[in-house]
Amino acid sequence: MIYRHASVLLNEVIEYLKINPDGIYVDGTLGGGGHSFHIASHLSDNGRIIGIDQDADALAAAEKHLKVYKERSTLVHDNFEHMPQILKDLSVDRVDGILLDLGVSSYQLDTPARGFSYREADAPLDMRMDRDSVLTAKTIVNEYDEDTLTRILRDYGEEKCAARIAQNIVKKRQEKPLETTGELAEIVYESIPMKMRREGGNPCKRTFQAIRIACNRELDVLENSLDAMISLLKPGGRICVITFHSLEDRIVKNIFRKNEKPCTCPPEFPICVCGKIPTGHQVGKGPILPGKEEIEINPRAASAKLRVFERA
Repeated sequence: MIYRHASVLLNEVIEYLKINPDGIYVDGTLGGGGHSFHIASHLSDNGRIIGIDQDADALAAAEKHLKVYKERSTLVHDNFEHMPQILKDLSVDRVDGILLDLGVSSYQLDTPARGFSYREADAPLDMRMDRDSVLTAKTIVNEYDEDTLTRILRDYGEEKCAARIAQNIVKKRQEKPLETTGELAEIVYESIPMKMRREGGNPCKRTFQAIRIACNRELDVLENSLDAMISLLKPGGRICVITFHSLEDRIVKNIFRKNEKPCTCPPEFPICVCGKIPTGHQVGKGPILPGKEEIEINPRAASAKLRVFERA
C-alpha cells in the first residue's frame, strides 16, 4: 500500500518554527516525511533535519520522500522518548527546533493489517505503531482484567460506558479469544445504549483510541518527554506540538505552562524564593487551529491543535 498522509497545519508549522537555514531540526514523529520535506526545503547544505519514527513502514516511505534532501537528512528508527540519547549518539548537543505530530497517521488507519480502524471488520487486533513491540491490542483485550480495561477506556477514551464495555469484553472472551477489530467493534456497539449511539459519531471511536493509547504508551511517553525536549532547544529554539484530542492537548498545555511559570511559591509571597526560573514562553495566547480550507481538503485535520513553546 502506498504511504499517504496529509501533513496537518503544514504552513503554520513552517511559520512558527522560524527556520534557520543552517539550523538543526528534529521531527520526532516523522511519518511519511511530509513536514520534514518542507523543513528540509528551507535548509541550506549546512542545515540538518533529524527524523525519528517507531514505525518502520513510515521510515521507509520518508526515506523515499526525502531522497532529494538525503545529504541534509538523518532518519532514525526509534521512539521520540529517546530523543536525548539519539541526539547524543549523533553528537548533537542542542537543536533549533523540534516538531511532534501526534496520533495515528492516515496510512496506519487505512491499512487493515495494522488493526487501528474500527471500520475494518476482519483486521487483526494489533494497533502497534512499532511492530517490533511485544504488546498488542489483542493482548490488552484478552488478558487485562476487567478493572484495568475499565480504567483504560475511561481514562484514555473518556468513555462513559467504560465499565459496561469492559464487562462485555471479559464475558465474550471467555467463549473464545477476541481476534479481530470487527469482534471488538461489535461488543462496543452492543454495549452502548441506543440513545448514545446517535450522538458523537461512531461509538467505537473512543474505545479504539483508548486501547491504541494504552498499547503504545502514548500519553506516558508524551508526558515524560516534553521537559527533556525543551531542554534540548537552543536559546530562541522552538518546539511545535500538534495534538488531536483533549488528553494530549492538556498534557502539552500544562507542561508548557509549567515551563513558562515554574514558581511554586505561595501566592501571598511578595517575591519568589523557590529559585525556579522560566525556561521560555508559550508562543501565542492559545492553540493554533487549522483553517476552514484545510479542513475541507483534509477532514482529519478538524480536531488538530498546534501549541508552540520558545526556549529562553
